[in-house]
Amino acid sequence: MANLKEIRNRITSVSSTMQITSAMKMVSAAKLKKAQDAITAMRPYAEKLTELLQDLSATLEGEVGGDYTTQREVKKVLLVAITSNRGLCGAFNSNIIKEIKNRTEFYAGKQVDVFAIGKKGNDALSKTHKVHGHHNAIFDHLTFENVAGIADNLTEKFLSGDYDRIELVYNQFKNAATQIVQVEQFLPLAPINSDKNVSAGDYIFEPSKEEIVLTLIPKSLKTQLYKGIRDSFASEHGARMTAMHKATDNATELRNQLKLTYNKARQAAITSEILEIVGGAEALNG
Repeated sequence: MANLKEIRNRITSVSSTMQITSAMKMVSAAKLKKAQDAITAMRPYAEKLTELLQDLSATLEGEVGGDYTTQREVKKVLLVAITSNRGLCGAFNSNIIKEIKNRTEFYAGKQVDVFAIGKKGNDALSKTHKVHGHHNAIFDHLTFENVAGIADNLTEKFLSGDYDRIELVYNQFKNAATQIVQVEQFLPLAPINSDKNVSAGDYIFEPSKEEIVLTLIPKSLKTQLYKGIRDSFASEHGARMTAMHKATDNATELRNQLKLTYNKARQAAITSEILEIVGGAEALNG
């Protein structure tokens, strides 16, 4: 059994760790509320924009997406891995890295590059993949304008023929304890099918249906990427809050066990000293 000083040092160490994890939990909880409100407010807009694009496209004949819908033989694939800049958030980052490796195996025999958004993904994937680009500072100023620049960069890579397919891999926020890994095709645009019967009379078009659709597509792509990053940002704080909550609970349990061990060791030491004193006194009397 460890001596009393070692146990006291361990209790002090665990208590300090517990204070850190508890503070990180509270910080993540505060940030999660803001991030959750942002993604919750944005989803209806993103869904309505997609619905509007589908409705407009359903009234048109032939190829309406121009170069954005060009289906080429898939030889070069770009996977956009959206992770975080910091760790201590459970399996949040490892799940994305694992999914990137799964997609790489899925495209076996083809050129698969990675575009990393987030330092953790960049650091891990640069060892196993060709990282074509990375953005680590986006989470410091997460605005639509900053994300729009990244979306334009990705779009240009597809339109110029650098890649035949671009996919987004990120954690979708469900709640603080649950994040769902999503793989979304970014480009080319998937064929747009609408189950609703939309007639041209439902809209008044100015200047033209085709021009409106081609204007909406870049806006929709930027919104799709922004939503993915926003989802990932909220998921990160949810995952970190949950991980720090569990770490705090484990530290509390360990501290209680160490205190119990300390008390037992202290009682054993006191009992031993009493027995020694009694034994010594009896020896003197005898």
